Formats: sequence, C-alpha cells, structure tokens
Amino acid sequence: MIFVRFDGGKPSGAPVDVLTGFVDDQGKALGRPVGVAIDKEGRLLVADDVGNVIWRVTGGDTRQATRQ
Repeated sequence: MIFVRFDGGKPSGAPVDVLTGFVDDQGKALGRPVGVAIDKEGRLLVADDVGNVIWRVTGGDTRQATRQ
C-alpha cells in the first residue's frame, strides 16, 4: 500500500510505501489488502482477505504491524 500526496486534486509527490510484505520472494500472495479505514484515534486499518485479518498500522518501527 502506498500514500500519494495530492494538491488541488492532483498528485503532488512521489508515492511512499506505507504497508508492504504481502508477497513472498517466490511471488506468492501472503495477504491481499482489500479495504482501508481510519479508526477514531487516527490509525490506518487494512482488511486482508487472504490472511482473514484486519491490520492496524501505526507509526514507529516500520518492521512491525499489529494483527487484530
């Protein structure tokens, strides 16, 4: 998943990786993000229909995600 900054309704910056690791070295899907939302505390929630989980993405250590 990426973030792209917009200004005036048009992309204004380079894409930034937000959540990665859904494909292994052999190209096999380990997850498939299918929906996103923001919780009341401002955290990104990502529904993963391969892993059958919802990921809560927060700042901090970029190597970790919390499985809900």
